[in-house]
Amino acid sequence: MRIESDEADRQLLAALQQNARLTTSELAQMTGLSQSPCWRRIKRMEESGLIDGYHARLNRRALGYGVVAFVSISIDFQNESRSTEFVEAVLAIPQVVMFHGITGSADFLLMVVAEDLDAYSNLLTSKLHRLPGVRQVQSSFSLQEFRRFDDLPIPAPDSPSLSP
Repeated sequence: MRIESDEADRQLLAALQQNARLTTSELAQMTGLSQSPCWRRIKRMEESGLIDGYHARLNRRALGYGVVAFVSISIDFQNESRSTEFVEAVLAIPQVVMFHGITGSADFLLMVVAEDLDAYSNLLTSKLHRLPGVRQVQSSFSLQEFRRFDDLPIPAPDSPSLSP
């Protein structure tokens, strides 16, 4: 379902993505709208699923997570029960902060945080290698973060990608 948007909607999305604590009054001022139309636009985008929620962006280093690893995992075979068992086991690991089923040489890609390399090594041997059906695990470490997943580009109104 395509969501019709205009410049004001894109401005609202960009502003909320940068600071979800802005008041309706502040957002209205930024877009040149009055408060009621601004509130209605935001409500419409929330109800349509375009705005999927609000959160606090935490600083991983301040929380003590100095290591970010991208972990590619291949499992021995894929069927519904094996995949479900694997997914449930991965979701139970709090250090896994992003988790995707992928195409290519691996079946799954995880983004994992750890305090340091020793903590990552412990997590790898005690949890990741012991996940159901794991055949192969490959780790790559992030050296520098350039852009975060929550910094999504706001598409132009005629773009087919502006849909929930």
